[in-house]
Amino acid sequence: MTLISFRNADILAGDNVVVHGLNLEVSAGDLVYILGKVGSGKTSIIRTITAENRIGAGEAEACGFNLKTLRQRDIPKLRRKLGVVFQDFRLLMDRSVWENLDFILKATGWKDRKKADERIDEVLEATGMSTKAHKMPHQLSGGEQQRIAIARALLNSPELILADEPTGNLDEETTEDILQLLNKLNKENGTTLIMVTHDKSIVERYPGRVFVCQDESCTEQ
Repeated sequence: MTLISFRNADILAGDNVVVHGLNLEVSAGDLVYILGKVGSGKTSIIRTITAENRIGAGEAEACGFNLKTLRQRDIPKLRRKLGVVFQDFRLLMDRSVWENLDFILKATGWKDRKKADERIDEVLEATGMSTKAHKMPHQLSGGEQQRIAIARALLNSPELILADEPTGNLDEETTEDILQLLNKLNKENGTTLIMVTHDKSIVERYPGRVFVCQDESCTEQ
């Protein structure tokens, strides 16, 4: 099943085309890397998949939604099918780990308290963070914060996880832990993963399909 499809799509950052004529197809279960230097358009591709940016010329679909004709009111429906992990974690610092996760469930329409509690327990277990539910984000290490960010991305059982430089703020040992967790989700759970990175060594350790952004293009290697 094809989850992401770009056909000769121009990727925009504001009004400027940063990637011309992108052709990218991602199927269920794929592990896809998007490599490139800062400013090469990597993150703009992610922002297009989440409907933060519109495409210029060409066609694009994500999780069954046409990104070119997507109505504003349908954007939340698309985003419920996606899990996004950022470099800077983006946790709510005034709420506990449990409250961070519960906030997302409430925001995405979960009404059943028992089912919500069970889902929070499940994603904490999956990310090895079951004992940290009561902690505040500032009480966690960077690696633990990123594990919670991954747990948050898993809450709505997304068809696809988008990881934008997920290890960019972590030390080498912690980076390896996070990469192992993401790889496990992909290989054992079959979760589709698109990871933006500038670190080619990650691809060598955890092989997948590779797209390289440079000179205003992004092509598979």
